[in-house]
Amino acid sequence: MLSLSDIFVAAFILICVVLFQWEVVQKTLNGSQFYAYSVCNVGEPEQDNWLRTTFIQRRPSASRIFVELQFIVRDCNSFDASVPCKETFNLFTSESDADVGTTFRKGQFKKVVTIAPDEITSKNGMRINTETKVVDNLSRKGFYLAFQDIGACVALLSVKVYYKACTATVESLARFPETVAGSENQALREVKGECVENAQSEEVPRIYCTADGEWVVQVGHCQCKPGYEKVGDTCQECQPGFFKAASSDGKCEPCPANTQGLEAGAAFCPCMDGFYQAPTDPITGPCSGLPTAPRDLVATTTQLSAGKLLLSWSPPDDTGGRSDITYSVECQSCEGGACRPCGEKIRYEPASAGLTLTRVTVSELDAHLNYTFIVEAHSGVSMFAGQASARAHKPPSTNPPKITSMTVIEKSVTSLSLSWDVSPRPRLHAPPIRYELTYRKKDDNLDVTTYTVLILEKSSVQISELAPGTAYLFRVQALSSDGSPGGSSIEEQYETLHESTSAYFCHIHLKRNSHSRQGAEDNYFSSPEQLKPLKTYVDPHTYEDPNVAVLKFATEIHPSHITKQKVIGAGEFGEVYRGILKVPGRKDVAVAIKTLKPGYTEKQRQDFLSEASIMGQFTHQNIIRLEGVVTKFKHAMIVTEYMENGALDRYLKDHDGEFSSFQLVGMLRGIAAGMKYLSDMSYVHRDLAARNILVNNNLECKVSDFGLSRVLEDDPEGTYTTSGGKIPIRWTAPEAIAYRKFTSASDVWSFGIVMWEVMAFGERPYWDMSNHEVMKAINEAFRLPAPMDCPSAVYQLMLQCWLQDRSKRPRFGDIVSLLDKLLRSPDSLKTIADFDPRVSIRLPSTSGSDGSPFRSVSEWLESIKMSQYSENFTCAGIINMDQVLQMKNEDIKNIGVRLPGHLKRIAYSILGLKDQTSTLSVFAV
Repeated sequence: MLSLSDIFVAAFILICVVLFQWEVVQKTLNGSQFYAYSVCNVGEPEQDNWLRTTFIQRRPSASRIFVELQFIVRDCNSFDASVPCKETFNLFTSESDADVGTTFRKGQFKKVVTIAPDEITSKNGMRINTETKVVDNLSRKGFYLAFQDIGACVALLSVKVYYKACTATVESLARFPETVAGSENQALREVKGECVENAQSEEVPRIYCTADGEWVVQVGHCQCKPGYEKVGDTCQECQPGFFKAASSDGKCEPCPANTQGLEAGAAFCPCMDGFYQAPTDPITGPCSGLPTAPRDLVATTTQLSAGKLLLSWSPPDDTGGRSDITYSVECQSCEGGACRPCGEKIRYEPASAGLTLTRVTVSELDAHLNYTFIVEAHSGVSMFAGQASARAHKPPSTNPPKITSMTVIEKSVTSLSLSWDVSPRPRLHAPPIRYELTYRKKDDNLDVTTYTVLILEKSSVQISELAPGTAYLFRVQALSSDGSPGGSSIEEQYETLHESTSAYFCHIHLKRNSHSRQGAEDNYFSSPEQLKPLKTYVDPHTYEDPNVAVLKFATEIHPSHITKQKVIGAGEFGEVYRGILKVPGRKDVAVAIKTLKPGYTEKQRQDFLSEASIMGQFTHQNIIRLEGVVTKFKHAMIVTEYMENGALDRYLKDHDGEFSSFQLVGMLRGIAAGMKYLSDMSYVHRDLAARNILVNNNLECKVSDFGLSRVLEDDPEGTYTTSGGKIPIRWTAPEAIAYRKFTSASDVWSFGIVMWEVMAFGERPYWDMSNHEVMKAINEAFRLPAPMDCPSAVYQLMLQCWLQDRSKRPRFGDIVSLLDKLLRSPDSLKTIADFDPRVSIRLPSTSGSDGSPFRSVSEWLESIKMSQYSENFTCAGIINMDQVLQMKNEDIKNIGVRLPGHLKRIAYSILGLKDQTSTLSVFAV
């Protein structure tokens, strides 16, 4: 959000202090008159003309301001060739705590930037230029701007000074004040808000203001209080006849049956006279009346000698609107007109109270007595009429299920992976079953047997650190609710592999899921000599209840074992923290903690936890490891291993040129190994990019980001919408763009882009081309050129990954083998692929975007993103492009450019400058 400050200079024909040769002139352009500050002393040598603004007060929180200039510069070619002439001028700034009036000292001003025009005014007409520059790190009460002319013919038309701010807003019923955006070094500024009137939140609502003045990632959700509903950005009272019982985003609801709402702002509607709610009824439900008496009570004598009869009756005509009708039977024996209770001798089948059937058998009756039986109907509200209604509550069964079978699903030399089935299967939303697994070596010759006992919350386990070629006996038993073993158990014997053997196991899954390969790709991925591993990815969305998938594939962690330390990012669903996982009996480990912000919907919760359901199925050193989830408590969390160096693209940008080709290929080998593992499990990633690769302190790369929901959008940029954001076209294979055909072959294409990113130290693929331009170029057979110093063998592998025919692209197994071969033979990395700096660095070469030559060294450095070295060039006396063209590598080092990546970028840019035609024509990008 751009915000013009009322304490800055308003939209703004300058009120300035004129020094030296600047003067106010009146011009006519397109029939309109305007005023400008102008200077045009090109015929005089050693010009140094200054124009300074009046004092501009700064808003205390605005440390970063923008200066928008409109100006005209006269073409030097329109003057006599012998006349000294410039086509640029300079912008300076000076901070102060007070207005110094007309006092001016050049030494107090600091240069911000050299201003060069995009359009030069010739004899045929005026051309107005507009430039916006940033002045950062302001800290004093105010500042001055100044403009220096050193020999140009220039007119300054207007200057607009503004800062960026996130405007005051109401988001999710939380009010946030206007907040000045931070600098680029402070990308996100946290702002606390407050709930609007008649709304409340469990935690203080927060939101982040970006450096561009935009609000992102709200944390904390305000909801209207009971009796109020959301109307726009306010909470308004429920109207009479309506109610709302709890804090929520929902609307007020009409009062339910047999209730009345007489006042506005009702949290509930009281029952009408003669109607009631049971203690277990929701307050939002209807009220009900009392049931009438049962009908047609009949006593049928059977087996009289045994003193037995059958009582039966019909339900009441009116149940009072309830379905929880039960019946009670009272027996009285009567003699001489006096009646008394029958006593405990009488037996009732099935019971004398809490009956749901309309019959009961009464036995142990004496033949010589008269009996009177009274049957009453009861419901959940009968207590309000003074009736005694006995209720029979059968406690839920605590018997654990039966273990029916145990299976080994994967084995190695030192590990075994087991799973087992139970009967009956647990119901949806039932508490999780815990298991006791006991195992020992099968060795009858030892006097002492050592057992290992594990308590598990999943019906599967991987046991490591076993002895090679050794038989083990495993017994598994379900635990009852109090933790004691119960039910049946099962014992099986399994043996680890011998060190000299290897094994593959195969499961056939006939049901496909959204990540499985299908159709023509089956031939591409199958070969007689390659058997797939037993484990196959299971799409959590195939489960009727996604919560079951989470429980099956992820370990539940108690939140007391998690300590949050620092916010390290903001995801789609909430904040991401660095923290510590402290599990009893285990060493403390550093973890990353993804949180789900309050106020989520059930679908958002399922989408959030679906990534854990996927990650929990993977076990590989190059796949991010899931430590567990928190689902049974209020705040859901996903806990993964902590990767100290963060995302690969950002890490490489921060260490440009610091790694050798051998190290970079080693990183690629790890990524390829992780992708081979996913491919072997029939999982298609669909969003493989350097931003989704994480790096730890050992430079080990791990694949992350396993979001699922990806739908093709018909937007102009042709992007894919996902639960984690948008996937840029530049990483996606052409068949996936055209036909939504995502396979491991399309992942291979994406891996080729990742290779390019790694070898280019995090450079953006296809540079500043639009997505439309990228798609058009790929369809016309354009492929990214080799990055600087990229080994030829690595670049050839990239090109193989980008073959149009997906069946001809290498498999991930082939990629891993080739990268291993390169790492075993480092000399193979010495042959460097051909490099064109004009294409590979995406430079505008010797000219700007309008085709005119660079007018200053600072403009050239800015175009190649090396502006931080402007002062180095100036101090070394290199102030024009002719001097730049004479520089060699040693000269670049001598002025203070030490980082290898920066040194190469500047050197290759100079090489591109020298390679231009004599007319210095622009290389169009």
